[in-house]
Amino acid sequence: MADLIARRDALLGAGAPLFYEEPLTIVRGEGVYLFDEGGRRFVDMYNNVPCVGHAHPRVVEAMARQAGTLNVHSRYLHPGVLDYAEKLLDRHHESLTSAVFACTGTEANEVALLMARAATGNRGILCTDSAYHGNSTEVGRLTFARNLPAESEFRSIPFPQTYRPLRPGVSGKELTDLCLDEMRRAIDDFACNGIALAGMLVCPILANEGLPNIPEGFMARAVEVVHEAGGLFIADEVQAGFCRTGRWWGYEKMGFVPDIVTMGKPIGNGMPISAVVASKDLVDTFRRRSRYFNTFASSPLQAAVGSAVLDVIESDGLRRNVVETGAHLRRGLEAFQETCEPMAEVRGHGLFLGVEWVSDRKAKTADVEGVVAVVNRLKGKGFLTSNAGALRNVLKIRPPLCFGREHADAFLDAFGETLRELGHKG
Repeated sequence: MADLIARRDALLGAGAPLFYEEPLTIVRGEGVYLFDEGGRRFVDMYNNVPCVGHAHPRVVEAMARQAGTLNVHSRYLHPGVLDYAEKLLDRHHESLTSAVFACTGTEANEVALLMARAATGNRGILCTDSAYHGNSTEVGRLTFARNLPAESEFRSIPFPQTYRPLRPGVSGKELTDLCLDEMRRAIDDFACNGIALAGMLVCPILANEGLPNIPEGFMARAVEVVHEAGGLFIADEVQAGFCRTGRWWGYEKMGFVPDIVTMGKPIGNGMPISAVVASKDLVDTFRRRSRYFNTFASSPLQAAVGSAVLDVIESDGLRRNVVETGAHLRRGLEAFQETCEPMAEVRGHGLFLGVEWVSDRKAKTADVEGVVAVVNRLKGKGFLTSNAGALRNVLKIRPPLCFGREHADAFLDAFGETLRELGHKG
C-alpha cells in the first residue's frame, strides 16, 4: 500500500485526499457493495454517485449500447437528448420547463450563477457559511464563505439550524425570523456596496452543513425574501435529488419551489452528467447572453445513461425503498442514541442520515476525533461511512438507493459492536 500511495503522490500530487487511516484499494463494485484488491466486500454507505447501485446492469447496458452506436457533441440533432430532457423535466415542478446539460455539479452551479445574473442584471449571490457547491474559481467562492471583503459579489449567512441556534433558547417561528433577518442584513450590506442581489444558492437539505434540522418554514420564506430583493432562488440538488430524501427532489421535501435547480453526481450513476433546469424564459435568456457550449454535454451517451437511471429508480421501486429502509435505519440509530452519550442528534431524510457526535451533550462540544474513530472501526467491519458537516463531527450515512433492510440490519449490528468496543453503551 505504501508503494501505491507514494506512486499516487508522485503522479497526482501529494495531498490528494484519501479516506480512512488505512486507505482502501477498490477494484470492483456491485449494487451496494465495493470490493478491494484482496476480494474483501464492503457495504458502501457513503457514495451518492452510483445512486441506483454500483455497475447496475441496465445502466451499464445503456451506456455500452449507445457508446457502440454514436456519441457526438450537441451541435447535431438527436431525438434521444430531447426525450431525456422531457423525461427529466417531467419529474420536476411544472414551472421548470427547459434544461441545460453539463458534465459536473460544479459546471451546473456555474451555469446557474450565470443564468441568475443574466436574468436579473445583478451580481450579488447569497449562500450559507458552511456550503460546498463545487471547485471552479467562481463557484469555489461559495465554499465556507466567511469574512468576505465588502467588494465581494458573494455574501454568506450562518446556516439555519435548530441544534446550535443563532440565539440560545430560541426556536420555532422566532428562530426562523432570526435566520431570515440574517439574509436581509446580507442583502442590505450588498446594497451599501452598490451590489444588487442576483440570487441565493443553497442545498435544500443543507447536506454539506451537516443535515441540520432547519427552522420551520425557513426555505419557503427565504424564497420570498430573495424574490422581494429582485433575485432568483437556486436549489443545488446534487446531494438531495433523485429520491435521496424519499421525494424526487429536496425542494419538495422542504416545501418550496425554486427558480433554478442544479443536478449532478447521481444523475448519471457514474457517467459524468449534470443539468440545470428552469423556466424557458430563464434558459432562453441565458442562451442568448452566454452562447454556452459544452463539448461533452447534451450528448446521446449522456441521454441514454441518464434515461436509464430514471427508469431504474421507478422500475425498481427505489423511492419507496428509500422511505421504508431509511425510516428503519433511523429508528435503529435512535435506539442507540438513548444510551450513547456522544450521539447528540440523529437527523436527515430518507437514505441520507447524519449523527451529531459530541464529547459533551450539554455543552454540544463537537468531537471530531470520536466520530473518526467510529468511521474507521466501521470500515474494519466492512461498512464505509465518513465524517462531514460544518465542524466535521457528523457521521455521514448515504448508501445507494438500493440499500435494503437486510443491509441496514447488518450495519446496525456492526454499529452496536463499534460503540461497545469504543467504550460507549450500545
